[in-house]
Amino acid sequence: MDGVLVHENNALPGAPEFIARLREKERPFLVLTNNSIYTPRDLRARLAASGIDVPEESIWTSALATATFASQQIPGGSAYVIGEAGLTTALYEAGYTLTDANPDYVILGETRTYSFEGITRAIRLIRDGARFLCTNPDSTGPSAEGPLPATGAVAAMITKATGRQPYFVGKPNPMMFRSALNRIDAHSERTAMIGDRMDTDVVAGIEAGLYTYLVLTGSTRRDEVEGWPFRPSEVVDGIADLVDRV
Repeated sequence: MDGVLVHENNALPGAPEFIARLREKERPFLVLTNNSIYTPRDLRARLAASGIDVPEESIWTSALATATFASQQIPGGSAYVIGEAGLTTALYEAGYTLTDANPDYVILGETRTYSFEGITRAIRLIRDGARFLCTNPDSTGPSAEGPLPATGAVAAMITKATGRQPYFVGKPNPMMFRSALNRIDAHSERTAMIGDRMDTDVVAGIEAGLYTYLVLTGSTRRDEVEGWPFRPSEVVDGIADLVDRV
């Protein structure tokens, strides 16, 4: 999503046309994000404000992927959650009970205000036997004032205090893409991933067996690609270069 379709809430060149072409040709697709703060409805509104019309059901977040994973592992389970509406809503809709009393999981996602009390409770529950699950490994998130600590950084603190490593569901875990493929009933051999990061998007796409496009409108410069031990299937300047390929 960020760096491919939008940058600082502004549509990138070709993004509205690309999504419109997918919908016109009735191509199944999902817009993915590692951010677990927002619900698909929130993100749909954000994209619409930038001029990109994406249906709510065509947005797949790390919160949704995490809720899907948890419900497959322990159907109808329970969780103590550190996160916001994107994560709590996804878990609720997956049939989970949110509790701080002997939960099956401690599930950590992004929040604008991490609570020391909440983190302390999470540490104690994990030490008492709760499984440790995280939406994504991103160590920082953006803000107008500069980087903010995110899920990966807080997870490291909890790991240090408990000795327990979490399972990260979001990118670069290919689980994120496999759950997305299942969501739209797609096969990896006929599906492409378009992303702006080598360390999350491209590596996860490769491991999930997808054709991978790297766009240069986000985090990665062309001269950086050669430094990685893996390569995308194609490198393009931006999403506008792909409109006519739909």
